[in-house]
Amino acid sequence: MFIKVRKDTLIILILAFILILSGRAMSYVAFASSDHSGDDVPISGIMVKGNDIISTSTIKANVEAAGFRSTSYIDGNTLVTTQRQLLLSDAKQNAAEMVKKSTIPGTSIAPINAVDVQVDTKTGNVIVTVVEDFSILQKNVTNITTNNTTSTVNGTGH
Repeated sequence: MFIKVRKDTLIILILAFILILSGRAMSYVAFASSDHSGDDVPISGIMVKGNDIISTSTIKANVEAAGFRSTSYIDGNTLVTTQRQLLLSDAKQNAAEMVKKSTIPGTSIAPINAVDVQVDTKTGNVIVTVVEDFSILQKNVTNITTNNTTSTVNGTGH
């Protein structure tokens, strides 16, 4: 028993089949000709250690500004971002310099003395260890002068 199919319907079905088949073939050819090796490690997260004064979000924002974003990935010894490619050692140095510029929110005080940026090239974790200098903060020097008398107030400088 034969099924009756109109000529124009048969042509549409054949064209759809050819279009699907050629689309599959093009995607396989595009994948085979790409130079992407698949060994890239995406940046999975930033962990901050040693901060007491500076907020973690400020430090993370500065590390991300240096190129360690979630859209970036590590390709061997290179950090690849959406805008540029640079050596991983240079990216670590840039991140350390950016973190040193982190200030206490609402002030221009930058208490970070030393920064160590480590990148795990197998998992994509970025570990930032900071050392803050508390001697920058003013503690016992506030002088109040009223009616020709001077007194020193101990405290946080308020």
